[in-house]
Amino acid sequence: MITDRILAAFAMLTLFGFLGILVWFVPRLDLGIVVLITLAMTFYDLFFHRRRL
Repeated sequence: MITDRILAAFAMLTLFGFLGILVWFVPRLDLGIVVLITLAMTFYDLFFHRRRL
């Protein structure tokens, strides 16, 4: 169980890095909004979503 959380956190950090580079080199408002929505959904999925056993 803890390994799943560690791997999910690593994947989320990788996504943050990729999207951060994307927004840094293509600074557009609409792209920034889409990135924020994407990050919010990944944060929700990692910390608040309950999985069925």
